[in-house]
Amino acid sequence: MALHPNNPHDSHDPHHAAHAHHYMHCLPFGAQLTGAALAQPHTRFRFWAPSCSAVQLVFENDDRHEANESHDAHEPLAPIEMTPSHNGWFEAQAACGPGTLYRYRIDGGQLVPDPASRFQPQGVHGPSEVLDARAYAWQHANWRGRPWEETVLYELHVGALGGYRGVTKRLPALADIGITAIELMPLNDYPGERGWGYDVVLPYAPHAAYGTPDELKALIDAAHGLGLQVFLDVVYNHFGPDGNWLGRYAKPFFKAGTHTPWGEALDFERPEVRDFYSDNALYWLTEYRFDGLRLDAVHAIDNPAWLRELADHVQARIEPGRHVHLVLENEHNEANLLETHFNAQWNDDAHHALHVMLTGESEGYYRAFTDHPIRKLARALGEGFIYQGEPSPVHDGKPRGEPSAHLPPTSFVMFLQNHDQIGNRAMGDRLRTLADDDALRAATALLLLSPHIPLLFMEEEYGSTQPFQFFTAFEGDLADAVREGRRREFKAFSAFQDEKRRAQIPDPNDLQTFIQSSPPADAPLDEERLDWMHFYKSALAVRARLLMPRLHNARALGATVLADDDANGQRALIARWRLDDGETYTIALNLGHDGVRLETPPEGMVVFETPPRARDRTDNGVLPESACVAWLTGKVPEYAQHHDARTMRREEPFA
Repeated sequence: MALHPNNPHDSHDPHHAAHAHHYMHCLPFGAQLTGAALAQPHTRFRFWAPSCSAVQLVFENDDRHEANESHDAHEPLAPIEMTPSHNGWFEAQAACGPGTLYRYRIDGGQLVPDPASRFQPQGVHGPSEVLDARAYAWQHANWRGRPWEETVLYELHVGALGGYRGVTKRLPALADIGITAIELMPLNDYPGERGWGYDVVLPYAPHAAYGTPDELKALIDAAHGLGLQVFLDVVYNHFGPDGNWLGRYAKPFFKAGTHTPWGEALDFERPEVRDFYSDNALYWLTEYRFDGLRLDAVHAIDNPAWLRELADHVQARIEPGRHVHLVLENEHNEANLLETHFNAQWNDDAHHALHVMLTGESEGYYRAFTDHPIRKLARALGEGFIYQGEPSPVHDGKPRGEPSAHLPPTSFVMFLQNHDQIGNRAMGDRLRTLADDDALRAATALLLLSPHIPLLFMEEEYGSTQPFQFFTAFEGDLADAVREGRRREFKAFSAFQDEKRRAQIPDPNDLQTFIQSSPPADAPLDEERLDWMHFYKSALAVRARLLMPRLHNARALGATVLADDDANGQRALIARWRLDDGETYTIALNLGHDGVRLETPPEGMVVFETPPRARDRTDNGVLPESACVAWLTGKVPEYAQHHDARTMRREEPFA
């Protein structure tokens, strides 16, 4: 969707247009340029090092730095002793400007980068660079975003698609298919040139291997010009194992004795830690103009009060009239966070139930979804979460989750594939290599056309079978530990109990693992890829035209199980929602091998069907095998006013 004068998502307030072409988030720490436009630019430096007694600001010799006119631009500035202030803070002012490279020397010894560095041109082990955040001139400064109900997410890895410039080239095709938002896997700087980004050590610095900060802004700017939102996946629950020096100079940043799966936990009871990440969220949303954030694994933060504080902080500081969205990944299924503070949560529950039915897999966390998965999917469609306080077999039998039936369907992000569900498999298998194509199309229709917010993973829209594997660029002992640890992790799975088979699991540090996970930029649109692309495009066209405008106050009316016989592969359901205009929206799904009886075929207009002409059989009271059919009707049928006897009820055991 191109922006034009009548586009409701593109504000044309003349005051805003005259003053909003350059953006900077004024950081209370790090290097903040205070006089970039002056003949003698200055930069203020603030550094929290409560474990140190002295800190020195050290400049690197680099032709790019700008000093005052009396200083030789090729000679580094002299080190500056930073002034201690209160609560472990150190401060300094320097006559330097954009391009200046610097580090902090702690207690006369170790040189460390700025934890709030805006850019690390030489990587996380090199110096930090002073940036002029206002240097980029935004071409679509009037972009105000899109309502959450219009969101169709497309998760991608920037490095695998050729950096910021490579992603920018793909934007028109994504917009044409019907994608309305791209979600970038973490960009926060991590060690090495390649990786998933979850080993972040410098949360304010976009990864240099993908391009410059201005190229990232140009990507976001171009997306906005096409009507696309841009989301960023951020990691606030841990630091990576290589390149993080915080423990040397700021031990109170961590909660002693408390550990996460990735290392020592961060202490979100400390105001300095809360402020560091609250400002990080605002920094990406204001200086880079991201439209939303996906917060990774917030269950590992284990501090719901801070999460609410973060959301309040963001909402209070974002300019009025702008759409900004916050999305959670949260193993705890805390529905209360979605009532007022966050737009949605990734719904792993729904994915796991669908995956079990499509693939027959039952190991790992799929164990919790193998018993009557169609009932579990019915609960997800009718109530949001599957686990709403029941004991989970993969959580040591402990209760998991909170009641969620009161939440709108748009509080849940549904997906069939994402970086975790593909890349955390031993071989990085795509779903098409594991499932029947016809059944996968039916599940995809449900994904794209349910009132839940859909998320796709890059190249899914072409029916890709290319693996997406776990890759890193660690070296030495750490590289060995990651490779062998990953292979040990899969020892418990039946397919990898043999040592020779485990040895075939790709080495994350091998460059080839990254290469074979990177979709080619010029893959030909052969008949197969075109067929899948048209399927996605047609379903998303129906979503945009008939569903999006009615989603604002949509509510689930329940889901009824039509067939539930795991032994014979009979799995079918019908789900209904009341839309904003009072119309009823119905989806019937059959992931079984045989047709099932529709005792009362839904009324109204069929708006989508797979396989073709499935409606011919539904009109005769039969839902075909591997089918998904959607209806829109102008009134709520009497039989859908309340849950059918076979509909999931809270008081009934869902297993």
